[in-house]
Amino acid sequence: MPEKFRNIDRTQSIMIDADFKSFLTKDSLARYTMDIVEQLNLTSIEGAYSFIGNKAYPPKMMLSLLFYSYSQGIFSSRSIERATHELIPVMYITHGQGPDHTVIARFRKDFGKEIASLFVQILEIAAAMGVFELGDISLDGTKIEANASKHKALSYEYTIKLTKQIDDEIEKLMKASKDADCHDFDDLDIPNEIKNRQDRLREIKATKIEIEARRKIKYDQEKEEYDAKIKAREEKEKILGRKLGGKKPQEPTPEPKSSDQVNLTDSESRIMPVSGGGFKQAYNAQAAIDMDNRLIVENHVTQNTNDKKELEPVFDNIEQLPASLGKVNRAAADNGYDSESNRKLAVKKSIDLHVPKGRQKHNNFLNNHVDTKDSSDDEKKRQKFYDRRKTTIEPLFGVIKSVMGFRKFSLRGIEAVNSEWSLVCIAYNIKRLCILNLGKV
Repeated sequence: MPEKFRNIDRTQSIMIDADFKSFLTKDSLARYTMDIVEQLNLTSIEGAYSFIGNKAYPPKMMLSLLFYSYSQGIFSSRSIERATHELIPVMYITHGQGPDHTVIARFRKDFGKEIASLFVQILEIAAAMGVFELGDISLDGTKIEANASKHKALSYEYTIKLTKQIDDEIEKLMKASKDADCHDFDDLDIPNEIKNRQDRLREIKATKIEIEARRKIKYDQEKEEYDAKIKAREEKEKILGRKLGGKKPQEPTPEPKSSDQVNLTDSESRIMPVSGGGFKQAYNAQAAIDMDNRLIVENHVTQNTNDKKELEPVFDNIEQLPASLGKVNRAAADNGYDSESNRKLAVKKSIDLHVPKGRQKHNNFLNNHVDTKDSSDDEKKRQKFYDRRKTTIEPLFGVIKSVMGFRKFSLRGIEAVNSEWSLVCIAYNIKRLCILNLGKV
């Protein structure tokens, strides 16, 4: 009787050709990633290695491994190590010489700044390919969760409470150590207990000072905004010749709130509000994207909870790009970037900035698109350009968070997460370049 199904002999070896032709198409993302990395100047990374000790893994292989892994939503060093044994595209990149997770983690950490600097080189490669030139950009920020729990934090109120508690404990222990008749702490190593509490007290006091310093910075910002609101209110009252009704802006105070806190696992992260309500321990990741080719042209991470002060670093970083990449003509940003200083900055930089003064509602078809007698042609053109922001920068964060799956930093500290955010943006750009050049991933 004939067999219905093919026979699978698991004792027989699977034949894989050296260049993986039978498993990876010519235009696969793994091959494309290696082609891009091959064009990079890695002098700064390669020069850091010495000829002493065991031979290191080639930096170009390590970079290809990181870029491809991040593009596929594989972020932790252990997951990347596992992929070198399980995923054919990753096996092709490492060619069976997969490094373990400690080597991957160390490479990513030690060369974070150097990896971030490759962002510009990849834009230059894109320009040389004829698929990229700076022109119109859109920008925005998104909250990315820190590698820290918001529950593992010390509040200002609790630092005061703990300081008093530990001071009292130290006083009792020192008194007991001097009283020969006191046997309350006979089962304790009193000198060691005192030292442990003194060490803990130094940590708590340092946390308290950090909270106060942060509050000072925030207070200065709030005071500046308050003064601007009061000035505008007084000028309006002068024009109207009467006092304005309604509640006056409340003057900020320099003292920390009892709820102000520092996270103990990543002290440089911040509690940030998120869309839809609620808060999370996070960083504010910024990106600017070219509207025509949808390549990221600027990225950085900030500890600021809003975007008000992020326009200047975006413009400054773009200004430092090689002149051969072109120049920004127009920029679109949401009302979170709106301020008088930002508008003046755009004029100074000769960039036509499109920022609404009020919050724009999604699907506001009638207000945004229907001709009215009061709408000038210029206003309609500006609105049409601004509408492109919603189809460029907003989908970018959707791809990074939902398609690539990057929702949480693996590293800790502002410097490290800046490097990792650049790594994410590089992975996105390579994936995008693959689409622009080859038509698919």
